[in-house]
Amino acid sequence: MQASTTHRPDARSWEYAFLRYATLVYALGLLVHTVDHLRRGVDVLTPQVFWAGNVSTLAGVAVIILVLAQHRLAPVVATAFGLPVAVGIVAVHLLPHWSAFSDAFPGSHHTGVGLQSWTVVMIEIAGALALSVGGALVLRQANGREIANS
Repeated sequence: MQASTTHRPDARSWEYAFLRYATLVYALGLLVHTVDHLRRGVDVLTPQVFWAGNVSTLAGVAVIILVLAQHRLAPVVATAFGLPVAVGIVAVHLLPHWSAFSDAFPGSHHTGVGLQSWTVVMIEIAGALALSVGGALVLRQANGREIANS
């Protein structure tokens, strides 16, 4: 018997629908967060934040593509990706300045941070957390189906 991650997940299940919707929320958050950074100007970012954000964005786009294409590894990748990205966004934006990896919203002055910035970051965080939950739900559902068939 092979692991459930080697089989295509049931894209008709409510679990996969949840994962798809979570992916769309994350994609929206990622897009509007990126636009907000462009609006604010990348010159307010440290090189560390700039490159960490670019790597995270590229990985996020890959996860979005995998989920929407219903790739068999999408649930595993979404589960593994979502929580660390959410924690990373919180660390970079919501904590007070703590290192070169900070683009801290609290106490920000003259960086263009406003209600829009806070809102889009919260959407992205919620979407990233939902990605992990959605991926785990699909894995649990697939695992239960595999156990029932054995």
